[in-house]
Amino acid sequence: MDFSKYTVPGSTVTALTVSMAISILLPIALMIIWKVKTKARISTFFIGAATFVVFAMILESIQHNIVLKIMGQEAFLKLPFYAVYGGLAAGVYEEVGRFIVMKLFMKKNLFKKEAIMFGIGHGGIESILIVGFTYISNLMIAFLLNAGQGNLLIRGMNSDMQMQLIKQLSPLWTGPESTFWLAGPERIMAISFHICMSYFVYRAVKDKKISILFLAIFLHAAMDGVMVVIQRLLKNQFITEAFIALFTVVIVVITVKWYRSEKNDESLTVSEAAAYSPGVQQ
Repeated sequence: MDFSKYTVPGSTVTALTVSMAISILLPIALMIIWKVKTKARISTFFIGAATFVVFAMILESIQHNIVLKIMGQEAFLKLPFYAVYGGLAAGVYEEVGRFIVMKLFMKKNLFKKEAIMFGIGHGGIESILIVGFTYISNLMIAFLLNAGQGNLLIRGMNSDMQMQLIKQLSPLWTGPESTFWLAGPERIMAISFHICMSYFVYRAVKDKKISILFLAIFLHAAMDGVMVVIQRLLKNQFITEAFIALFTVVIVVITVKWYRSEKNDESLTVSEAAAYSPGVQQ
């Protein structure tokens, strides 16, 4: 099989580059801007990032593998199950993960500016790992193909493996460019949503209201679940992204109003700051 005949359009390379840059540089820029603006701790960014890696990428993935072995691949092909299960799994693991980490490791720094930095880290590492690194890989493959060196990709592979690789990579030269252009804006929405959910969970911990945690779980599960339904039934990426954008904008507006209504961390006295600490009754 000759891989040198495949090339990736220049417009697709541009889309990959722009979306890759957004996915990687946006979280870093937000972290720096928020640090300068509020003096929030850089360490909180990494705490948020670690929370996503541990609870979403490791623990949630372990559960998915267990459920897959028990119920089989067929269960994940059924829309009601996949939408409900996938949404709830993401909501529970990520929001409960935030709750546990904030309660255990942020007792001395449980302020609203830190909640936002936590969300930047949580959503930022997801953006970097899932889209940023993937698109770096895609760009390297695109440059290799366009240089006529595609056969290097299949060196040592048998015919079945080569066919599988073609199936995996074919969107690069056959898929609509919109798929790659929309990845960047989607990450903007995803990071915004994670920031909002981090603030919700922060309030659940600070105000000792478990109902807010349940609300965060529900909102997360609802967004992911409805998104799956739209993708499966309508199979229209623009409608899917429009839903994500609308849902996120509503949550952002609510969060901004809630954030602004809360007393500024900098204005707290020592006794008031202590009162905000988990485990101390207000």
